[in-house]
Amino acid sequence: MTVTIGRRELLAALGGAAAAWPLAARAQQPAVPVIGFVNPSSAQSFARPLSAFLKGLGETGYVEGRNVAIEYRWAEDRNDRLPAMVADLVRRQVSVIAATSTPAAVAAKAATTTIVFEIGSDPIQLGLVASLRRPGGNITGATQLVQEVTPKMLELLHELLPTAHVMALLVNPASPDLAQTNTSKVLAAAHTLGLELHVLNASSERDFEGVFAKLIELRAGGLVIGAEALFTSHSEQLAAISVHHGVPTIYKGREFAAAGGLMSYGSDIWDSYRLTGIYTGRVLKGEKPADLPVQQATKVELFINLKTAKALGIAVPLPLSGRADEIFE
Repeated sequence: MTVTIGRRELLAALGGAAAAWPLAARAQQPAVPVIGFVNPSSAQSFARPLSAFLKGLGETGYVEGRNVAIEYRWAEDRNDRLPAMVADLVRRQVSVIAATSTPAAVAAKAATTTIVFEIGSDPIQLGLVASLRRPGGNITGATQLVQEVTPKMLELLHELLPTAHVMALLVNPASPDLAQTNTSKVLAAAHTLGLELHVLNASSERDFEGVFAKLIELRAGGLVIGAEALFTSHSEQLAAISVHHGVPTIYKGREFAAAGGLMSYGSDIWDSYRLTGIYTGRVLKGEKPADLPVQQATKVELFINLKTAKALGIAVPLPLSGRADEIFE
């Protein structure tokens, strides 16, 4: 039997096929990769490091919302939430996890998903990588010069305040790996300098006022703030509190001194996050973390706020101010 198709029916059939072609083409397009970004702080307080991460990601050709998606997990200063956040990202089968900060990296190190970290600790000591040149496994990243820098902070504070014999160190007990390392190294430096050192704890911003009240009680001559994501995200607040209570304080990062803190000394955290973004993009392009050497900061910077020093009645010696990369007046 012969079936005759009319002109109207033929056009309708062709039109339907044409409409189906774009749908089929879209179905065959590769899915947009998804990055899981996990951090102990909050989106608001960590906006600047995040922008540096996105800048690095962009240098590899990836732009959020265009050709890559990012699922953010912010612990809101609750490090105990990090393991569950990492597990959730693994279940969601993200392409790579950007574990930013030592606590996040420690929480992620057992994950089977590819990991790119940004930390302030020794990744070998933490068991994250086999070596810096060839990390091995599914993980690599960038690290700041924290272990080398924190004892130097005490030395700088002592150089500025040679008559002060009682000093303090602030750490976050919710980050035990980082807190223990900072404590042991700064205690050793204090012993060498002949200083009495008190170790104080803060695991949330609610603890800050109590810390400075304790410093006054101890009659501490100065405070070293140990490297920690909590303190980085609240560095401007810590600077303001230290000035309010009249406590000479040193911390890493230019923004601390720019906000009124007495001194800042450390490596460039923004560049470290940019490098982490670059590595995340390279992994998305197919490079293996095992073959990407851990990026280490090589430069440290010193910032001094002379206005704060004057308000505290401190005369900054010329040899110290002469070594500063920038002075705020």
